[in-house]
Amino acid sequence: MQKINYRRFIPVVFFAIVAALIFKNFLFASYVVDGESMEPTLYDGNLMMVNKVVYDLQDINRLDVIVFHANEREDYVKRVIGLPGDEITYKDEKLYVNGEYVEEEFLEDLQKESDVEPYTNDFTLEEVTGKTTVPEGKLFVMGDNRPESLDSRSFGFISEKQLVGKVGIKYWPITQTEMGFHK
Repeated sequence: MQKINYRRFIPVVFFAIVAALIFKNFLFASYVVDGESMEPTLYDGNLMMVNKVVYDLQDINRLDVIVFHANEREDYVKRVIGLPGDEITYKDEKLYVNGEYVEEEFLEDLQKESDVEPYTNDFTLEEVTGKTTVPEGKLFVMGDNRPESLDSRSFGFISEKQLVGKVGIKYWPITQTEMGFHK
């Protein structure tokens, strides 16, 4: 019968626990969705895992779902609409970035089912922020539930310093588990 050498086993377990804590705390964070601004992509109470290994805005793509610090006490989850240098126009329920139409598949059913007309009001970036393009180091974000979302149309751009990370997975409730929100 083999005898277990606890002196070798304990440091390995200790190292595994420390590595798991580092991995969880520095690379990923778990968040609970609070509110309805991202419905139907994310619902109030959903649990999601956020990839915190986003070093700068170059790691963010248009239509990614991100978490950012809105203030000292609150973090918001929104969808990236405009990247640095982008010119944004919303006209007749369609998003135009730099003059080109950008399809928002995640809104199609919402626009059809909504009793709010229009689902997304027309605007230009200049009308809502006073800027013609998204400044360097900034993002323009919006919630998917456009009539109910407090977003860049209200509070302006978010800075790179506010960025927590990209939403990688929605894992609760288990029946709604979904990976990747870039559509």
